[in-house]
Amino acid sequence: MSGEEHLLDQIGPALSRLRRRTPASGRDLSRNLVLNVVADAPDEMTVGGLAAEMGVAQPVASRTVAACIADGLLRRAASQADGRRTVLELTERGDAERARFAAEQRAAFEDITAEWSPEDRARFARLLVRYTTDAGVWSRRQRG
Repeated sequence: MSGEEHLLDQIGPALSRLRRRTPASGRDLSRNLVLNVVADAPDEMTVGGLAAEMGVAQPVASRTVAACIADGLLRRAASQADGRRTVLELTERGDAERARFAAEQRAAFEDITAEWSPEDRARFARLLVRYTTDAGVWSRRQRG
């Protein structure tokens, strides 16, 4: 196995370690994931769509949504495209919570990469954002 192949084999475990070491409680991670999925949706987001995007069963997504609604982070609204459907929307408090979590993550990134050169830090940030964007496209293609 070449050095590059070995490096590529380390991607999965590295992403798993990254998720485990994110500076937040499990509840914050789940809540932030839900808020980001709703905010980043190109169209209206339903609980079923959220479940598909998160790769979880609908009851799991429903419980997480219910907790976010109880915390004032999300609200249910009638679909503008089909009034029979219920969609999810961020509240002002939800937007603020997303911003708070993003600031925590940026601070952690800056602390973790403090010894990196500014060029390495910016290059990694660009590639990480690109990777997540492309992963979203790939995921939607996989679902059909």
